[in-house]
Amino acid sequence: MKVRVHIFLKPGVLDVQGKAVEGALKGLGWTGVSNARVGKLIELDLEGVEDPAAEAKKMCESLLANTVIESYRVELA
Repeated sequence: MKVRVHIFLKPGVLDVQGKAVEGALKGLGWTGVSNARVGKLIELDLEGVEDPAAEAKKMCESLLANTVIESYRVELA
C-alpha cells in the first residue's frame, strides 16, 4: 500500500525556507503572497503490514519528523 507522509513546521516555528520563498515570489511580482510554509512529502510503499497508517505514524515518531517542532499527517493512497 502506498503511504504519503506530509511534514510541516508547527505554527509559531520560524520557517526560514518559507520566508525565502515568500520573498522571492514577491520579488518576481507576486505581491499578494504571504505566510509561505515549506514542508516535506515522503512517499512509501508498505507491503505485508496489517495497519499501514499505524506503521507510518511509528516511523514519523521515531525518524521522519522532529515532533518537537514539526507536525505530520499520514495519508493512505
